[in-house]
Amino acid sequence: MKLFLKTINEFHYDHSEKLGDAFEYLLSVLGSQGDAGQFRTPRHIIDFIVEVLQPKKTETICDPACGTAGFLISSYKHILKTHSPLLGRGVRGEANKALTPEERKKLMKNFVGYDISPDMVRLSLVNMYLHGFITPNIYEYDTLTSEDRWSEYYDVILANPPFMSPKGGIKPHKKFTIQANRSEVLFVDYIAEHIHPSTGRAGIIVPEGIIFQSATAYKALRKMLVDKNLLYAVVSLPAGIFQPYSGVKTSILLMDKTLAKKTDNILFVKIDNDGFDLGAQRKAIAQNDLTGCLELLQQYKTTLQDNTTFESDNKNVFLVGKNKIADKDDYNLSIDRYRANENVQQSNFEMVRLADVCEIKKGASITKKDTVEGNIPVIAGGQQPAYFHNEANRNGEVITVSSSGAYAGFINYFNEPIFASDCTTIQTTDNPNLNCRFLYQMLKAQQEYFYSLQKGGAQPHVYGKDFGELEIPLPPLEIQQQIVSKIESFQKIIDGAKQVTENYKPQIDIDASWEMVELESVLKLSSGKGLTQQNMIEGNYPVYGGNGINGYHNKYFIEEPIITIGRVGAYCGAVHITKPKSWITDNALYVTEYLKEVNQKYLAQILTQLELNRFAKVGGQPSISQSTVYERAIPLPPLATQQEIVNRIGQEQGLVNANKELIKIYEQKIKDEIGKVWKK
Repeated sequence: MKLFLKTINEFHYDHSEKLGDAFEYLLSVLGSQGDAGQFRTPRHIIDFIVEVLQPKKTETICDPACGTAGFLISSYKHILKTHSPLLGRGVRGEANKALTPEERKKLMKNFVGYDISPDMVRLSLVNMYLHGFITPNIYEYDTLTSEDRWSEYYDVILANPPFMSPKGGIKPHKKFTIQANRSEVLFVDYIAEHIHPSTGRAGIIVPEGIIFQSATAYKALRKMLVDKNLLYAVVSLPAGIFQPYSGVKTSILLMDKTLAKKTDNILFVKIDNDGFDLGAQRKAIAQNDLTGCLELLQQYKTTLQDNTTFESDNKNVFLVGKNKIADKDDYNLSIDRYRANENVQQSNFEMVRLADVCEIKKGASITKKDTVEGNIPVIAGGQQPAYFHNEANRNGEVITVSSSGAYAGFINYFNEPIFASDCTTIQTTDNPNLNCRFLYQMLKAQQEYFYSLQKGGAQPHVYGKDFGELEIPLPPLEIQQQIVSKIESFQKIIDGAKQVTENYKPQIDIDASWEMVELESVLKLSSGKGLTQQNMIEGNYPVYGGNGINGYHNKYFIEEPIITIGRVGAYCGAVHITKPKSWITDNALYVTEYLKEVNQKYLAQILTQLELNRFAKVGGQPSISQSTVYERAIPLPPLATQQEIVNRIGQEQGLVNANKELIKIYEQKIKDEIGKVWKK
């Protein structure tokens, strides 16, 4: 930060907001979790929540765990945007008017942020200042233990509170409604109590513990949110949103004291894709459910305001009655629990309780030191056998449900003797009307529902008595067998296709007679031009970094397809051929000139085969220089031979792609076959 501030005067910007954008890029590369459990919230998730809440120019806005002030700045930008005359008419037909200087001055006083960390407060102050706030209202304040600001209320509260509690828990004061020592519980309670008593609203990112944990404080919190008409929607986000900091699964709780009173339901929405893959690098992808979700939430709010009926045919969207949520007294807010129940009500076959048609038994715990060498797999909390024993306590066909740990709720099937340890087993031996393989397919289709039954804290558990209540469709045995036969034939095709796709690796067999040349005599390289996610302007031209396409920009500087080589980081040495008209970032090297006649696709393949990452320099993170690439030697056969090799590899890859498509087709066939059983 000091280096950044020291060099600000060397840059020339036409607007202070661009300084703020540059500073936020600096924050993004801090790349670690804070001491108090802070994660940097992805910008697109912040913007999504702000768009849902739609803060207005006259409203007070607070983030009680503000970090670097991302929510506050996004809210400020949203208000400026909604008052741009270029947008025509605003929300519900109101004409947009540009803010007057006096309105803008008043607006800046409406934003307040608290943070316990003095470092975060400094970062927020600078970030707000660089976005035009002359005297930012950012305070070093312990939201959970101090009473100094307890009497302050806000029209809108947005937050991604820390998920981590210190050893021994939080020691809050006595003004909280929920008595707890977990930071995530207390933050949600604080926000619920500090939105304006009559018209306040909030959007909060919470870990899954808030959604379904069975501890007293968690249940009491959910009960308060539902019974006091605070909560109106739950948006389930995919695990991996906070990569590379954490793979924690999260949801967004949406509160609105006006809307929640107008309905007896809570809207559940599941987001499968947020526009980025869920790996550590968070690579941009085409699939993005956030836009559709935003439109759907706005539609739902409009129906509540106008007292009209809300309808959606999206399988990831449905309403659940508050009385249904309160039924079992745990006020579980997991979307998959209710989605499973929705399916149950749509089956055309007889519905039966799982506990009524099969034997559900808890395994007999055994540890590795108690096992005797043998070949009987011991099934515990993971997907694979934990170890092996010389005795079995289950024989024949058996379905297992992992009881505890990271895989609590995971469903598996065995048709061999096993020792069931840290798992619950389901067997159909005594029921001639139920095919065990059919039952496995029905339960596996409800995998997310079983995960939603997790209870407990650091070590979640799933109990047989809970999923024994699940109702499943029970077709006649003959139909069960037909369904199993069809699904298993589909699965054989999938397994065969996966063997091809997972094991294929294009390879050039090098002939000893081919000329070996150093790359320095074959090509010239250059580093790409700097461009960050924050500075990309949405467009049609792909942006390549070390790991391929990282997003799309409205500009390009490369006209024809070229070869890129990852220059730094985890994808150092990775080779790609770009699409026409693209941008290359400085995370990659790219070929600017060929010094010999060479087939581009041949060269890309031979560079991949070299495994350039083996030659990377390892410091803070691996990196590869132009000179390191130039020093490598490659075989260079005649052009005609290169073309023959490229044609052969192209044919092979065509077959691999056909197998990938085959997998998609037959996975969907399995889903459709199972879906026929559940639906009318």
